[in-house]
Amino acid sequence: MAISAFPMLVGTSLLMLLPSSSLAKDSNVTVPLVIWHGMGDSCCNPLSMGSIKKMVEQEVPGIYVLSLMIGKSIIQDTENGFFMDVNEQVEFVCNQLAQDPKLKDGYNAMGFSQGGQFLRAIAQRCPSPPMKNLISVGGQQQGVYGLPRCPGETSHLCDWIRKKLNSGAYTDLVQKHLVQAQYWHDPLSDDLYKKHSLFLADINQERVLNETYKKNLMALEKFVMVKFLKDTVVDPVVTEWFGFLKTGQAVETETLQESVLYKEDRLGLAQMDKAGKLVFLESDGDHLQFTREWFTAKLLPYLL
Repeated sequence: MAISAFPMLVGTSLLMLLPSSSLAKDSNVTVPLVIWHGMGDSCCNPLSMGSIKKMVEQEVPGIYVLSLMIGKSIIQDTENGFFMDVNEQVEFVCNQLAQDPKLKDGYNAMGFSQGGQFLRAIAQRCPSPPMKNLISVGGQQQGVYGLPRCPGETSHLCDWIRKKLNSGAYTDLVQKHLVQAQYWHDPLSDDLYKKHSLFLADINQERVLNETYKKNLMALEKFVMVKFLKDTVVDPVVTEWFGFLKTGQAVETETLQESVLYKEDRLGLAQMDKAGKLVFLESDGDHLQFTREWFTAKLLPYLL
């Protein structure tokens, strides 16, 4: 089944990719960049990931940019963003990165929307080659509890997904075959979430404490999280800064710093925060909406 890639990543904003002065013209050393797209998108959509790749290559001459394709074609890549087990996707990417000689000395990573939490799983599970900086652009680090608006031309599919999530997100069938179910975080069914979530509950240390996950994540130089102030796609929006809804209800939210995850430091985020490794940025727009000027000023410095 073919699913149209959505051009909503920065919509009209990202189309403003006019040439500008490069920030790294005088540098002979560049760190490679790995990009992971979001739901309904693909590695090479000229209106989204293709534009990002081109822009970074213009701003940082000589940089190697790998925009991840999950599968053997753009159609497969797009479909896999909905239906391929996230743990299998992460393993697929781990192997791809390990076999790429251009990444052997390390790389920076930038994930858009769900690609943000998927790349964090790479940082935690796959320390070789080493990830230096992780940039999560609208990533749902604590998952989602709602799918209020669907991107681009995939709204009919998202309507179907929403029904599946509401009726049985933690059933084995839905968990195994629906990507969004694997980061569905129901604060009203916390026990079910912790027991049955195949992906998010694992990488967020909800069941057992994996010291390797913690060690590997703390090895990052910077973990940058971007929140979109007018986001109509991600619910709750605070998940983009690793916050979430307080357990047992679905109205009041809490920040990362107020969460048990932070207070018990199960992922090392408190130590990273104190060391200045966590960076919280915001963009005054809808989901993944930003200008080239904003990108250059706010995110490009972490790629140099």
